[in-house]
Amino acid sequence: MTTPSWSRRTFLSAAMGTGLAIGFIGAPPALAADAYDTLRLRARELLLGTGFSASDPLFADRLTELGTKAASFRDAMAPSSSSLWPDLPYASFAGDPVTATYNRLRTMALAHAQPGTGLTGDVSLAADVVAGLQHVHDGVYHASFTLPSTNWWWNAQIGAPSALLDTCVLMYDSLSAAQITAFCAAVDHFVPDSQLDVGAPHSESANRVDFCKVVAVRGVIGKNSAKIARARDGLSPVFPYVTSGDGFYRDGSFIQHSHTPYTGSYGAVLLSGLAWLFALLGGSSWDITDPNKQLMLDSVERSFAPFVYHGLLMDAVSGRAVSRGLSAGATNGFAGGDHARGQGVMASLLVLAMGASATERTRWRGMVKGWLQRDYYLTLETNPSLEIASLSRLKSARDDTTLTAVAEPVGHRVFGSMDRATHRRPNWAACLSMSSTRVAFYAFGNLENKRGWHTGSGMLSWWKDSTLGQFSDAFWPTVDPCRLPGTTVSKKPLADGAGGDFGAPRPSSTWAGGTSDGTYAALGMDIRGLQSTLAGRKSWFFLDDAVVCLGAGIGCADGTGVESIVENRNLGATGTHTLTVDGAAMPATQGWSATLTGARWASLGGMGGYVFPGGATVKALRQERTGAWSDINGLSGSTTPFTRRYMTLWFDHGTDPTGAGYAYILMPGADSTATAARSADTGWLSVLANTGNHQGIRVPSLGFTGVNFYGSGTVGTLTATGAASVMVRESGTTATVCVANPTQTVGSLDITWNRAVTGVVSQDPSVTVLATGSTLRLRVDTSAKAGATQRITVTLG
Repeated sequence: MTTPSWSRRTFLSAAMGTGLAIGFIGAPPALAADAYDTLRLRARELLLGTGFSASDPLFADRLTELGTKAASFRDAMAPSSSSLWPDLPYASFAGDPVTATYNRLRTMALAHAQPGTGLTGDVSLAADVVAGLQHVHDGVYHASFTLPSTNWWWNAQIGAPSALLDTCVLMYDSLSAAQITAFCAAVDHFVPDSQLDVGAPHSESANRVDFCKVVAVRGVIGKNSAKIARARDGLSPVFPYVTSGDGFYRDGSFIQHSHTPYTGSYGAVLLSGLAWLFALLGGSSWDITDPNKQLMLDSVERSFAPFVYHGLLMDAVSGRAVSRGLSAGATNGFAGGDHARGQGVMASLLVLAMGASATERTRWRGMVKGWLQRDYYLTLETNPSLEIASLSRLKSARDDTTLTAVAEPVGHRVFGSMDRATHRRPNWAACLSMSSTRVAFYAFGNLENKRGWHTGSGMLSWWKDSTLGQFSDAFWPTVDPCRLPGTTVSKKPLADGAGGDFGAPRPSSTWAGGTSDGTYAALGMDIRGLQSTLAGRKSWFFLDDAVVCLGAGIGCADGTGVESIVENRNLGATGTHTLTVDGAAMPATQGWSATLTGARWASLGGMGGYVFPGGATVKALRQERTGAWSDINGLSGSTTPFTRRYMTLWFDHGTDPTGAGYAYILMPGADSTATAARSADTGWLSVLANTGNHQGIRVPSLGFTGVNFYGSGTVGTLTATGAASVMVRESGTTATVCVANPTQTVGSLDITWNRAVTGVVSQDPSVTVLATGSTLRLRVDTSAKAGATQRITVTLG
């Protein structure tokens, strides 16, 4: 029988006629009746937030908007046998319609529970929410329903039950005992206890935390101790460090889909879920007592904070989420991005702090305060994507006068288990993205990030304090995907999603990574092209005010051109930043291009400088590019076009080159004067080697020597017996030698430094001194080190 489309009033009347328990939901009771009620009220508080005033201008408009949205959802309800809303037919399964339906009901429940929405405590709205829950249950999400395909698993096991249970928490006093039983039975059907078994389908890392959260809240709603305990215990496999596959690694890396760096997306989901569960269960009979829980608290500063800079969360670890900007159907015009993801992680961090030590709590809140204060690009006032609860927590930290804002750290981190590195200086930061047999070229799946092909081909992202919108301002839908800054690529055309999805496309090379003393670094990679014959070697040496970039042995037989991109800077919608080359200002006309022969330096006004040691032939282009988010995200991207201006500099290696190379110095934030001065200082940099076998430099004024050995050999004063990244820092009468095996396949390396050494100050247990005196000879155990740096500090003769 087909159910006719009903008006909301008819729907409400029918619901009441079936005996649905619909009542006014006022303030929750002052005292909980039992331990389950205590947890339920705690969950309600986590959903609603605390300590804010509905009359505060920051919240008033958001609350009004929430009420308006809830009213529009209520008015559009048209229950039928196939849907609750006509635009979300259950049987389509495209775009997760059941999850979307539950999310609309959740929005209505939030409007009912939050103050100042215009619908607070509205009896009619409560009735509609409860009737809607019953309708979805009767129609599709019940204990007898059979999934139409395995592709619906996320919808059925995470998306839908999460939204359903949140709504049940908010509307609990209006639900009958029979409804609670039925809704819990539906969750049990789709998310059985066996889903938390080790090795169960999809039950790893972030997904496992989602499953545990669903089961825990179901246990709270249904007053089932065994369910809550099962969820608590199900978290334990997530805590320990992993050495392969999904999860957190000892060096701070986070991987999902086996081969994709995902700290800013799946990692953020995992952090949010753990924070919620730690806060929910803390101090209760079901408190999480696994000692490995501390590893997750440690991840805040080991895994997440290194990728947050002035409030933005670096795209290099956000996978296909970088393609989720402006969504189709978005009504507020807000395009999500690195800053919005950053604030999402901050909000989760503040919830996690509730279950941390007092020291951790104070420091993390201070970190959040600092990030929010420094982020001029996206403030709490201009981010409409935050729910009230998150907004209240973030505002509380930002405005807490008793907190000291924590400054951005200065230093370098190598994440060898996910081929990423971050470099931070007082006024700028950078992030390097590489790939290898261990790490995918790029993240693609569900039609998202269709053209991210070359993000793992050496993309070098950088920001200075005044350019925080570089990758936020419609960069991904408008940038030329074959000219990402820092990369070397073949111009061979690639299909959308080329290479496969969910971590499938990986190069055959193993050499990616490098070594660091925590301040400077030597990084490199044996580059391979996606579905291409491209091969070559690339190195980056990260220093005080510069990154020295080398390329060598670059070859290809695709029948197409090969380019190494020095820069591709997003100038915004109207930018006319002046490009100065060797002291002469270049035209600012859109479409201008030139071949800069013998160029020694270039400066892009308000951005940074570029030095080409000894002179080089570089191509330049000013270009307006137009694109839409739907071009790179076929799942949810908006078709609205955006136009942005770019200034691009690159080395053109020609068609099918052999043995091509390049050298340049990137100086973030440098003006033309500083750039010209560095170019004129010919003694600042000595390129020791730039071949397909070895790449190395020395900067005498910094006491820095860095060499990447792709095989055994000698470069300058350094010799290695195998694949190694070696860095030496001399300071006064001491020096520190840092060694890593970026291939992660060599068990031992012998390193010789042809320099007089009189003694050892300190050394890692993995480093054995074979000789001192006129030379230093070391044997370094690199087995099972996952590419991590091993070091020794010595006194100089």
